[in-house]
Amino acid sequence: MVDVLEKRGVKLAVPQDQTCCGQPAFNSGYRAEAREVASRFLDIFDDQSGNPAPIVAPSGSCAAMVRNYYPILFRDNPAQLERVKRVADRLWEFSEFIVDGLGESSLGVDAKNADSTATYHRCCHALRELGIDRQPTALLESVDGLEMKPMDRSEVCCGFGGAFSVKMPDISTAMLNEKLDNVQKTGASHLIAGDTGCIMHMEGGLRRRNSSVQVLHIAELLAESVRPSVANGDSAE
Repeated sequence: MVDVLEKRGVKLAVPQDQTCCGQPAFNSGYRAEAREVASRFLDIFDDQSGNPAPIVAPSGSCAAMVRNYYPILFRDNPAQLERVKRVADRLWEFSEFIVDGLGESSLGVDAKNADSTATYHRCCHALRELGIDRQPTALLESVDGLEMKPMDRSEVCCGFGGAFSVKMPDISTAMLNEKLDNVQKTGASHLIAGDTGCIMHMEGGLRRRNSSVQVLHIAELLAESVRPSVANGDSAE
């Protein structure tokens, strides 16, 4: 993600003391612990300088946690809710930032990516909780020489769901197997997704099948593909 944004001329700052957004604890019912971690997230990223930079996340689930669930987590704390709004208003998912924030839906391609085929898994948090779909689709379709293979039920959950995969492993595995069957039916050499949890889950399943399909975050694919642009002075965290 850093490589892609820097090639587009975005000046980046990466706070070294940042930690988790708190979603694992929140999803497991540990609200007090989630608030503690979320408060630290707000401490790190709340910028009242008057000229705050956008915050870009490589995971739709993290972005959804801050935008959609921090207001629930801090609903009884007006002061924290003000901080949540300031941070959430600046927070972008990666593909959303490129297409809607930078206004670029076509990034160019390096010739070494020619003859590749890929299929795209539409991750639940980005699709359902953030409404992000056209942005990653536009970026993938813009990669010259990359043939996108449609996948049956591409919008259906892969079965990860964070704590869900641990608490209900049989259901999670059944959902994963259906997803991987559909991936392999496409004949694509690459499986692209935008959330690291989904990627870990699906890649593990494919390796257990001895599949040669390569699983990539969309940022990994684009980092190898995009051509540098003239620095435009934009900045982000």
